[in-house]
Amino acid sequence: LLICPDRHFPIDKVRYFFEEGALNEQGELIVKPENALNKVGHSLHTDHDIFKKYTFSHRVREVCWQLGFKRPAIPQSMYIYKNPGVGGEVIAHQDGTFLCTEPVSTVGFWIALDDATAQNGCLQFIKGSHKSGVHRRYIRNPDKSSNELLIYDRPAPIYPASNFTSVPNKSNKERHAYTFHVIETDNVKYSEENWLQPNPDSSFPILYE
Repeated sequence: LLICPDRHFPIDKVRYFFEEGALNEQGELIVKPENALNKVGHSLHTDHDIFKKYTFSHRVREVCWQLGFKRPAIPQSMYIYKNPGVGGEVIAHQDGTFLCTEPVSTVGFWIALDDATAQNGCLQFIKGSHKSGVHRRYIRNPDKSSNELLIYDRPAPIYPASNFTSVPNKSNKERHAYTFHVIETDNVKYSEENWLQPNPDSSFPILYE
């Protein structure tokens, strides 16, 4: 099942996203079904009891408290498959590109569910890159007549290759992970340009206040 986002991008639905190269031009599977999905999102933390249990656990609350969050909220979550032998690499990016707040407050929790190695596409990052602001934004297209609902506001930044290595999973082993993001809501503005917005009659669930 592939569900494409609509103009409103509501959080209260679980969507399934196929891996790049999993379908042919006719929309038919050309890989094993168990390797076809790229990820599932973006409301697992509210719609699935197991993911909800861990996302709102005391340990997560403790980490957020230690990081100085006063009223943290969780806008989205994803189960990422990183299946073997299919799909492409996840390009270097900042979480604030997609979930921008002013001032910057987005923190990602990335929980490996399999051993993560360089061969199966382990997560890599540049130390201190969170201190230089948001380098690029992924926003709702202000041009309502365009068929492109979502656009980047500038070209992709170029990061020195020596700082990190980003690779797809070229091994014969999967590398599943669960990830979710936390934002501050106390004296912080969540951008109305972000692709993901809370439902009109609700807000993102709060961890504590």
